Amino acid sequence: MQNFILISPHFPENYYLFAESLKRNGFRVLGIGDCPYENLGWELRNNLDEYYCCCDMDNFDNEIRAVQYFYDKYGPIDYLESNNEYWLAKDAELRQIFNIPNGVRPDELKFWQHKSLMKQHYKEAGALVADYILVSDKESLLKFIDKVGYPVFIKPDIGVGAAGDFKITNEEDVDNFFDKKESWITYICEQFIDGDIISFDGICDNNSNVVFCASNYFPPSVADVVKEGKDLFYYTLQYVPEDLKEIGQKVVKAFGVKKRFFHLEFFRLNKAVKNVGQKGDIVALETNMRPAGGFTPDLINFSQSVNCYQIWADVMAFDENRQDLTMTKYYAACASRRNGIWYAHSDSEILMKYRDQLSAEGYYPYVLSGAMGDRFFMAKLNNLKEVEEFKEFVEQRM
Repeated sequence: MQNFILISPHFPENYYLFAESLKRNGFRVLGIGDCPYENLGWELRNNLDEYYCCCDMDNFDNEIRAVQYFYDKYGPIDYLESNNEYWLAKDAELRQIFNIPNGVRPDELKFWQHKSLMKQHYKEAGALVADYILVSDKESLLKFIDKVGYPVFIKPDIGVGAAGDFKITNEEDVDNFFDKKESWITYICEQFIDGDIISFDGICDNNSNVVFCASNYFPPSVADVVKEGKDLFYYTLQYVPEDLKEIGQKVVKAFGVKKRFFHLEFFRLNKAVKNVGQKGDIVALETNMRPAGGFTPDLINFSQSVNCYQIWADVMAFDENRQDLTMTKYYAACASRRNGIWYAHSDSEILMKYRDQLSAEGYYPYVLSGAMGDRFFMAKLNNLKEVEEFKEFVEQRM
């Protein structure tokens, strides 16, 4: 029996489905997390062969001891995975320490986490990329801005979401950046791209072949949602556009991703960008080698009429997809709300109006609420007109 360790398997709460799918495929499923066992959801407890509680997961020695405990009790570990950006680096270190044969090691991880290094693989795949520099001093930054023009976008070279981002529109903003930036962080400055964010999400096999894919569309960027307190709204497309599928598969190959989820972000240009591309072109943004955040895997399931957790587990066990990918497909939309805001329609009105389309509704964990909102509603819809009407009904403010 193969041993599979799931790191922090309780967060977010839908991740119990990874344990359930692995268990269904005959793995010995072992969990390590900071949640007391008695507080784990029953769905997760029922699918873990054993759980090791680390009260302080940020102390790496505790994680080493936990893996060592499982190693001593059950033998060599075949897989170790969190499917969570926060733990990627530690996952890689643990694989190195315990010689776990499957999964990325630390020397490969840098190309997944440094935005500047990601561009190398994007270029190898033939993807369009925005011009950039790593910020060192004001003089070189202003020289770069003279080359590409205002505005530009500055963010940490390693980072997730919109934390520490700066939109620079004039020299006063440049001065403000240097006043506020953290001295220990390396920042990347990129040519500003006027485009809508689309993603290429999926799962690949051991040869970096995409065995399942979907695409999400994000009308407001996460950066705008966080900084301006907007309501997050996004949706999974009914079908992946062919040009996105073509470049997405090439990018997965270029990165050499093996047996894992990926979430690749791109811009669809709203207008031509000098030295980058024409209106409608796809331009690389960044990579995340894990599932899209929050409950997005569920949204993908609703859209594509599949169980992507099981597809992932089938790749782990058999290196192939065993799900029927020809089932009816939908637009699956997720509309969020924020606490303390007066909305035109009550929760009850939403539940009544969309009782036949709603697939899920609930609350985001507090740590995700800044980027994703507090309350969410997910619905399966037939066309973009219905998608827009759903957004308007849920998020209309008083």
